[in-house]
Amino acid sequence: MNTDKVLDATGLACPMPIVKTKKAMKEMESGQVLEVHSTDKGAKNDLTAWASSSGHEILEHQEDNGVLKFWIKKG
Repeated sequence: MNTDKVLDATGLACPMPIVKTKKAMKEMESGQVLEVHSTDKGAKNDLTAWASSSGHEILEHQEDNGVLKFWIKKG
């Protein structure tokens, strides 16, 4: 998947992955895709809820060796 920016939030506990994701999204243009990496198990629910309430779209998410990866399209 094509991404415009990658955010490494591995090793960070809640709420830092969301805080960093919000900051990164503010710097991006509508339609761009942010790839987020997190090891916080709560990030799946947190990022999904945040994206839908903020008008963004989670295009895909997967887990790879304990790292949760999300592709979020800016709304």
